[in-house]
Amino acid sequence: MANVLFSHIPKLLQNLLGRLKISENTFLIMLAVMIGMLGGLGNYCFRKTIELIHWLIVEQSLECFSISLEHWSLQRVLVMFLPAIGGLLVIPLWILFGKDLKGGFSTFLVKVNLKGAKLPLRPLFTKGFASAITLGTGGSAGQEGPIAVIGGTIGSQFGKLFKMSGDRLKVLVACGAAAGVAATFNAPIAGVFFATEIVLLSSFELASFTSIVISSGMATVVSRALLGNVSEVVAPPYFLGSFWELGFYLLLGFLIGGLAAVFIDIFFRIKDWIAAINLHPLVKPVLGGLVVGLIGIGLPQIFGNGYEFVSSVLFGKHSWYLLALLVAAKMVATAITLGSGMPGGLFAPCLFLGAVAGGAYGHILEKIFSLPEMSAGAYALVGMGAFLAAATHSPMTAIFLLFEITDSYQVIIPIMLTCVIGTATARKFKKDSLETVELSRAGIDLEAGKERNIMKNLAVGEVMSRRVESIPESMTLGQFSEFIQKTHHTNFPLVNAQGELTGIISVQDFMGAVFEKALMDLVVVKELATTEVITAHAEEDLDTAMRKIGYRNIEQLPVVDRETHKKLYGIISRRDMISAYNRVLMSRTLEDDDD
Repeated sequence: MANVLFSHIPKLLQNLLGRLKISENTFLIMLAVMIGMLGGLGNYCFRKTIELIHWLIVEQSLECFSISLEHWSLQRVLVMFLPAIGGLLVIPLWILFGKDLKGGFSTFLVKVNLKGAKLPLRPLFTKGFASAITLGTGGSAGQEGPIAVIGGTIGSQFGKLFKMSGDRLKVLVACGAAAGVAATFNAPIAGVFFATEIVLLSSFELASFTSIVISSGMATVVSRALLGNVSEVVAPPYFLGSFWELGFYLLLGFLIGGLAAVFIDIFFRIKDWIAAINLHPLVKPVLGGLVVGLIGIGLPQIFGNGYEFVSSVLFGKHSWYLLALLVAAKMVATAITLGSGMPGGLFAPCLFLGAVAGGAYGHILEKIFSLPEMSAGAYALVGMGAFLAAATHSPMTAIFLLFEITDSYQVIIPIMLTCVIGTATARKFKKDSLETVELSRAGIDLEAGKERNIMKNLAVGEVMSRRVESIPESMTLGQFSEFIQKTHHTNFPLVNAQGELTGIISVQDFMGAVFEKALMDLVVVKELATTEVITAHAEEDLDTAMRKIGYRNIEQLPVVDRETHKKLYGIISRRDMISAYNRVLMSRTLEDDDD
């Protein structure tokens, strides 16, 4: 009975909105307000869950065994087991809800941009709880990816409840993602740019932008009411000592961009190596946690999101050699944590790496130049934003995040220069960002859109026709005239005596030539055929094949081998490709409706 009543609520609301003459955009804004409030509340619950798990497992263990992370003692060796406990706790979730835990933030982006933005409700709780376990027990990961997914799921549920169209549903998911990030950092503008730059891939309209702004603002209001007007990262006021320092910031941009590219490479190398280890998948989170714990014995700063340590780095504390050592340690710890199957995000590790790298760079400059106005904390702050921009290819998000954290206009010029140079440098070495490497491996290009990605995932060999009406190159025009009267095709590959492709002729080529009847039996088709044939290979994707057809405005492509380009395997037409695309699109639409 309750389900029946609940199912009628959207219809009742729609009827009410119709009577009140409320437009669709106005209704979208109303939903954005609710999504923002729930996103802020979701962020609060998620953070409190992390704190609870941390208190139960880490703090109680440290107190029970008299372990200090500040001072060395023999008991400190026991901290190696804390992340491993997290791996053990995640195992039941993998057994019961393995489908929910698969894939990271990149999978979320695919669902939003290519699969209709219809997100199931259950992963909001299962994956959210698993991520809280990872962070609460000391796993080296971030909370922003999971909280963005939590907020996005809330937005998707509202959209599905009111049967929103695909584009509107994407906007509501982006509203939720913006709410999660804004609430985390007490930074509504950064939340907006996170949603538009990363989630929606910079494709948005004014109406959607308005809804995202409202949702992000409401989440910030809720977060401030529940947690106070503070950010996860506390930074001192920023001051630019001298305009001569801009040169040092330019150099920092190049260094951070190179480090970001190194991190992307290390992360996926370690992840691939872990995946190749011949062990049961459920054992890997425990062993991964154990290895991270071993690193944490000497460098406990790598545990969790590391925001408390990052804040101390921004105030200029710690030696340059400790910070430099933490760059390598955090990279490895993060790759092992996430690569072994413990859920979490990459946003916080990027901020951590940028802060320690920038801090080490600043301390070295201080020692070399000994200028009183130079501050290592300032370089740590700018490095933090630059690394985030370079690793995720999202400079606007990083720029506004730092601006809101510092509340200082002086940071704008250094952070803009460093972020842009860092992003350009990282792109030079690595075309893909942290979130798109796995997608590129799977042949998915988010910026290409749903249509091209469908075409990219279909091979020519799957679609081509193997029944080819080829004709010998020695056929006379008279014989060809009789031949075309018995077929429905308009293009015909020519082959020689060895069966090799030598050209292609169309009915238009034949009809465009005028010959005396006596010559029809003397002239062969090769004289009229195109000998420079545009061909395709069976391994190519349909997107590539369609581009070849479009360049010359032709209807068919012979499919040949890659070695000699002469052995004829089949033929593929524009109609074949469109039919295959429509079949896959229909199948995916039905799958999305079932979800």
